[in-house]
Amino acid sequence: MQRRPPAVFIADSLGLDFLNSVATPLDTPVDWLDSGDGFLTWLAQARLVPANILDELKARAMPGELDKVADQARALREWFRKFVTKHMGQPLPPKALQELGPLNELLQRDETFSQISRHREHDGDRFELCAVRRWRSPESLLLPIADALAKFVCDEDFARVKACEGHHCTLVFADHTRVGGRRWCSMAICGNRAKQAAHRKRLANRR
Repeated sequence: MQRRPPAVFIADSLGLDFLNSVATPLDTPVDWLDSGDGFLTWLAQARLVPANILDELKARAMPGELDKVADQARALREWFRKFVTKHMGQPLPPKALQELGPLNELLQRDETFSQISRHREHDGDRFELCAVRRWRSPESLLLPIADALAKFVCDEDFARVKACEGHHCTLVFADHTRVGGRRWCSMAICGNRAKQAAHRKRLANRR
């Protein structure tokens, strides 16, 4: 079995990186959420869920349960992709709130609470208030994703959300450059391909 490449995290936004969990990094499309195990691996690579929680939920899950949650994650991803595609490249209008019902419904299922813990530093210990989540079932793995999507909607400038200009590239990103001039998912991949194509075209025009 061919080993899949690591997940893609190039968007400068975890919410958009979730959309990029299906992509074609080389020549073959890869969906990192294609199974329960793939979903857990993506969550680990995204650092959205602690490793011990992933191990615990995997051990507790019934046969096929994680695959069903992966199905839900893919459905959430494609629903959010439609929302982003509709509004990217322009400021998000107030009426867009009406479209976010499914995300708000998912956020309502969260069980988080605050807890005081001790944080050790080089100059001594201090107390800090931390948010803690109850992980009652594999479906709770969708909640940190919902948080990431909600933060993206509230904090990101949709006018700076772009699709890579690379040929056949499906990756999206938030352009955080000062002048808003980012064009590629990665200069090492699509940017380099574009430079090579332009170079070949110049050579052909000289003939």
